[in-house]
Amino acid sequence: MPGRKNEVRRIQVTGYQIRKIILEQSFRAQVGHIGSALSIADIVAAIYSSVLTQRRPGEKDRHRFILSKGHAALALYAALYLKGWIQKKELDSFCSDGTRLGVHPEIGLRGVDFSTGSLGHGLAMGAGAALGARLGHSKRKVVVLMSDAECNEGSTWETAMFAAHHKLANLVGIVDLNGQQAFGYTKDVLNLQGMAARWKQFGWETHSVDGHDQKALTKILRSVKTNFGKPHLLVAKTTFGKGVSFMENQIKWHYWPINQIEYKQALKEIRD
Repeated sequence: MPGRKNEVRRIQVTGYQIRKIILEQSFRAQVGHIGSALSIADIVAAIYSSVLTQRRPGEKDRHRFILSKGHAALALYAALYLKGWIQKKELDSFCSDGTRLGVHPEIGLRGVDFSTGSLGHGLAMGAGAALGARLGHSKRKVVVLMSDAECNEGSTWETAMFAAHHKLANLVGIVDLNGQQAFGYTKDVLNLQGMAARWKQFGWETHSVDGHDQKALTKILRSVKTNFGKPHLLVAKTTFGKGVSFMENQIKWHYWPINQIEYKQALKEIRD
């Protein structure tokens, strides 16, 4: 019989693989939100390689992942495909008639436990799931990936207080600190300077990390103590549109689709 170590085979998901799929699918469907998805590619890769290691997405005590910044769903769909949880035919249906892969993720798709897209709601759902895990005597973790712009929302800070009060150590929040949102740069819309210090004051254990360093992200995600105590918050500094020079830090790529010339250049750049 094969050894037990072979029974749980970890599938390594990489930021490059996710970026390639984001570009392929966004070009095919002519849909935007490319820059937002590219900025979280390495974070999503770390989550699906180090936390969501179960073989099947429907296991009872599986760890939960909530993509609160739902407009970056292509990064999530890429990870689900790379894990083998959705098939290529379904991935290729992104934003087509009758698809389950819309611009924002919805329950009903294998591997998606929470519908998201209304910004500021993901952390609240995550806190509920974390509390439910405790009440159900489950050891599962709940990981919530938010945009920095979601920290403009009062509901985010209400949940931050709730989670700290109830000592939801099994709740791990990640803020994608790319510094911009749909209508401008975050510092101009609502300045959130000192993000880690803000969360620390709300009673969270905070970690600052390069959001494009998959090794560093993985180390933190594996090391946080989730039995009892403070909830955890990773402030992940990222570059919007990471890997594609003409998209990096450019507001228009929040919505803009790419043409064929741009697509070919983008593919070349993420390989270099």
